[in-house]
Amino acid sequence: MADDAALRRLLADIAQGKADRLAELYDLTSPKLYGLILRIQRDRAMAEDVLQDVYTRIWQAAGRYSSETGPALPWLCTIARNRAIDSVRRKVEHQGPELDNGEDWVARLIDPQDGAAEFMDRDALLACLGRLDPVHRDCVVLAYCEGHSREELARRFDRPVNTIKTWLHRSLAGLKTCLEAVS
Repeated sequence: MADDAALRRLLADIAQGKADRLAELYDLTSPKLYGLILRIQRDRAMAEDVLQDVYTRIWQAAGRYSSETGPALPWLCTIARNRAIDSVRRKVEHQGPELDNGEDWVARLIDPQDGAAEFMDRDALLACLGRLDPVHRDCVVLAYCEGHSREELARRFDRPVNTIKTWLHRSLAGLKTCLEAVS
């Protein structure tokens, strides 16, 4: 993986329309971005399509990147994450929502090689999620792992939006308290 200065230079060149620099950026960052997309999307073919869309977005948005907003890689990861979530939402709109309670959601979200996620203790998070009411846990997972809006969750759980807000707020507070207690 290239250092931040190299990624910033590539983005600046891409913003100036240098297509060959996009190929270089792709070579340096696509394994990381593809892994992130695949953890959210879970379908390899769809993840590849999303990855292509991500680099189209990067091409279009490179001029809006500013090093003052932070390092380049998290900016790229944000684009990838948002595009992957959008893809999942489109899939849900066409096929309907589905939540597999047996799935390891934490493994999908936490990359052991990702420095930003090193603070998370996977086992503690799983234990704390397990303490939540199952409906509230599903609501949290759908909101924060799948990117569902409060309105979508309200329809799914047949509850008012304010109830969903309360569930999310209380569940996150409970998770925070639980995680602080185990650390």
